[in-house]
Amino acid sequence: MAHSIFPSVTPADSVLSAYGLCQTSDIEEARSIGEHIFCKNAIYSRDPQFNTRVNYRRAGNLGVGRMTYGGETIIDPDVMESFALIQIPIRGRELIECDGTPILFESGQGAVLNAHARTRIHHMANTEKIIVRVDNDVIKRQCQQHLGRTLQNDVEFKTGMALNTPDGRNFVQMLAWMCDVLSNSNKLSPLLSRQLESTFVGTLLSCQPNNYSAELHEDKGQSIAPSFVKRIEHYIEEHAHEPISVGDLAEYAGVSTRSLFSAFRRFRNISPMHYLKEVRLRRVHDELQQAQPSSGTVTAVAFRWGFSHLGHFTTDYKRRFGETPSETLMRS
Repeated sequence: MAHSIFPSVTPADSVLSAYGLCQTSDIEEARSIGEHIFCKNAIYSRDPQFNTRVNYRRAGNLGVGRMTYGGETIIDPDVMESFALIQIPIRGRELIECDGTPILFESGQGAVLNAHARTRIHHMANTEKIIVRVDNDVIKRQCQQHLGRTLQNDVEFKTGMALNTPDGRNFVQMLAWMCDVLSNSNKLSPLLSRQLESTFVGTLLSCQPNNYSAELHEDKGQSIAPSFVKRIEHYIEEHAHEPISVGDLAEYAGVSTRSLFSAFRRFRNISPMHYLKEVRLRRVHDELQQAQPSSGTVTAVAFRWGFSHLGHFTTDYKRRFGETPSETLMRS
């Protein structure tokens, strides 16, 4: 199983061999290691083969590991508040309950445990797996970058990950590459860490079904949205620096405000005024990236693009770009 899924330089059995974090037959020590990497948890096992082994390495906002509990074990973690956990089997099986829904994790079937989900894991004897811990904010931020707008809800992935599909095989090939890099690179530069993070999250968003998959895979050039939606989008792009109201947009499109809202909600999953705010946020971001820190202030740029409430503006900006406007300006 290990060699069929990871036909790479580093076989799955040897992933992160130089980065041993824990090997113990003491349940309390294993629980403490789990809390250090993931969250508070309870572990139950009476199997004499219980022997927790964890190899683990951080890369930016990713944590990649290879782990086993050795014998049959029940893991009852607290809710993972700030990260998702991706699990790919090397051998064996687990029965995972996620928000009350059971899924069998075994050969050909991985799992994505979403942030905020309630999980319980029945780990069978002689099971070993590759795990990737990724911050939820990173997933959300990269999805926003792909869609070009702020997300109102977190990204929620389907729990079961079929590994014998084209998307599943693409994901595993990418993971095998990442495991090679992490297993064989003594030092990770910030640039390489960001590349690993971006590649992993982008592949996960593309290959694993989630609540934004339809938008992520939509061919904008083949959109079936009414033509007036595209005309409004073009109008907003051209006139974002001017005062614009919903009435102005409806009048320009020659439709009622109700039809305008309905079409944007159905075909763009956003309101027209929210679309306008997203365009203006992008313009502020672009301008701050080009500005000299001494040549202007964030306040002046924000006001120029129609943001009069600086507190709300800063919150929206950080949610969209993952940093404050001042931080963008200082990096320019």
